[in-house]
Amino acid sequence: MISLTDRAVEQVKVLREKENIAEGKQLRLGVKGGGCSGLSYILEFDEPKDLDKVYQIKGIDVLVDPRHELYIAGMVVDYQSGLNDRGFIFENPNATSSCGCGTSFSTS
Repeated sequence: MISLTDRAVEQVKVLREKENIAEGKQLRLGVKGGGCSGLSYILEFDEPKDLDKVYQIKGIDVLVDPRHELYIAGMVVDYQSGLNDRGFIFENPNATSSCGCGTSFSTS
């Protein structure tokens, strides 16, 4: 369904420790309306909600609202620390267009 590269997993662990994220919070991956292309990605630490699906990806519990699965199925989340690309990178096969910053997309 969703993949995290080794670099993304390592950065999630770094952020969890650096920000002192409570153990009860897990990584949430999803979408929300907005951004210059129509939808923006959600990548945050959050507490599980009743309808969430929980995926175990390389030792990381990832929360996904089932209503978001259509938009992120098959997505790969990477982390880059180079001069041109820095931060989490979303490679989404469902996106038909995206903005220049790579954090928002459209499926139509």
